[in-house]
Amino acid sequence: MKNKLLLITLLVLIAVGTFHNKKELPAQVSYESPVYQTNSEDLHFLKDITYVDAEGVRTSEQEIFDEIFRMIDEANEYILIDLFLYNDFTGTEASSYRELSSELTEKILQKKKDFPSITIQIITDPVNELYGGMISSQLEKIRSSGIPVTVTDLRPLRDSNPIYSAFWRTGFQWFGNSTKEGWLPNPLDEESPKLGIRTYLKILNYKANHRKVVLADYEKDDGTVGLSTLITSANPHDGSSMHSNIAIRADKGVWQDIMKTESAVVEFSGGEFIYPDETLLQQIVEDSEGNLKTQILTEGKIKERAIKEIDSTKASDTIDMAMFYISDRDIVKALEQADQRGVQSRLLFDPNKDAFGREKNGMPNRQVANELIKNSSGNTIVRWCDTHGEQCHSKLLLITKENETIMLQGSGNFTKRNLHDYNLETNIIVSGNSDEQIFLDVSNFFKTQWNNEEGKFYSAPYETYQDESIYKTYVYMIKEFTGLSRW
Repeated sequence: MKNKLLLITLLVLIAVGTFHNKKELPAQVSYESPVYQTNSEDLHFLKDITYVDAEGVRTSEQEIFDEIFRMIDEANEYILIDLFLYNDFTGTEASSYRELSSELTEKILQKKKDFPSITIQIITDPVNELYGGMISSQLEKIRSSGIPVTVTDLRPLRDSNPIYSAFWRTGFQWFGNSTKEGWLPNPLDEESPKLGIRTYLKILNYKANHRKVVLADYEKDDGTVGLSTLITSANPHDGSSMHSNIAIRADKGVWQDIMKTESAVVEFSGGEFIYPDETLLQQIVEDSEGNLKTQILTEGKIKERAIKEIDSTKASDTIDMAMFYISDRDIVKALEQADQRGVQSRLLFDPNKDAFGREKNGMPNRQVANELIKNSSGNTIVRWCDTHGEQCHSKLLLITKENETIMLQGSGNFTKRNLHDYNLETNIIVSGNSDEQIFLDVSNFFKTQWNNEEGKFYSAPYETYQDESIYKTYVYMIKEFTGLSRW
């Protein structure tokens, strides 16, 4: 009897884990938009960079949230914000940081005060409320002003960590959670109140609404209106405020698809998505001409396109990549095959050593870098971001061909969690002639970091963090395969 009960329990866990790892996705998740024709003047590249000068002084130069604040200031009728980390947690970080979360909250509240009729809606991830284990002061202020806040319900999404999630789905989830202070430390901020065991049980589920998107109306030079979309890798998170990040603001097209993909999140989270007023939409007139092509890609469609573009390269082409996390086996294989075809690749990776005042073990990037270098025919070069407490948080793929450049960027790391329809992610892909200003700006950003120009140190040679540990390589492989990784 006892053995039968154990067998039945095991079969139930396997069935639950398998189902929620493979189940059908909600509508408009893993989405590829139509192609939009646009021009360089409608696309704007933004960057946050942190570097150390010859005297060892760390400096951060930021554009992304200043641009987001400008978009909020200039909006008259509609603002939509979906941002992953929206909190003042700083981990154990003792150095200076910018209070981005408070700045954004105050900007939103002031806008609502000045324009009471404006539509503003906020979407974010439950990590900011520790999955129901604490109250977010930032989100409570916004709710109190009458602005709707959707905390994403992650349960309809697939589970990236089925070994654990099978237990959580079967038993732990029914215990719910409570904001009552517990006895366990907050892993994201040592100064915050302690948490209960139920919060930790939810944290181990390992998935997120990882998107970073802002959409707002604006007035054009001719007096007509448009909707501008900013897609980034940056978060309004105090502990992340020194990170290096990039963003693209698109003033034409793609906003329709942002509404499709974001309305889906609100609806499967039990909320009601608020669309712009019909009179605003009727005023938006966009031509279908332009020298550049843009598309929105979310979740698994990001991986499909990344591999397609890498696979299309030939010996005369180049690949430039700046990536916070890279671990996906298909992406790694595609890069190795490109190397064998003679494609020159410059790969700038975060060394995975810093996490909000805590030291990390270098996985997965150091293991992937070691594999790429070992299997290279001499066409792949890896450099590391020269970080000093902050992270190199961009997610950029830049492919340059004879007469075309393809740029893919946004929230999606090149990992299983980010690219296999587990997390929610949003990226934008832009393609066109290589001499377009948007590509010149992005190429210059990468070149500056790669070459440490103007006496500013952004990157370090491969040997600085070279790691040939066989043990860590096996650990990385197992974590990537099973979903036990946190990257």
